[in-house]
Amino acid sequence: MEHIATLHIEKLPEGCYLATSDDIPGLVAQGRTIAETLAIARDVAKKLLEARQERQNPVHLSKIKDVFDYPLRGI
Repeated sequence: MEHIATLHIEKLPEGCYLATSDDIPGLVAQGRTIAETLAIARDVAKKLLEARQERQNPVHLSKIKDVFDYPLRGI
């Protein structure tokens, strides 16, 4: 079962993108494009969640529903 976390992505003055999440404490990812930032954020999230699970301090995320809204940008 997959879970979902909300990311906050902002474009920095330097032109790169920064992702953080209130759902996953400590998640910070930076990339040159939104796609790259999302890929890095996914990897960081997996590592953070695994580490918290090992310490018996899991983060409780929502499960992905069969139907959900997803913003389609850049069209």
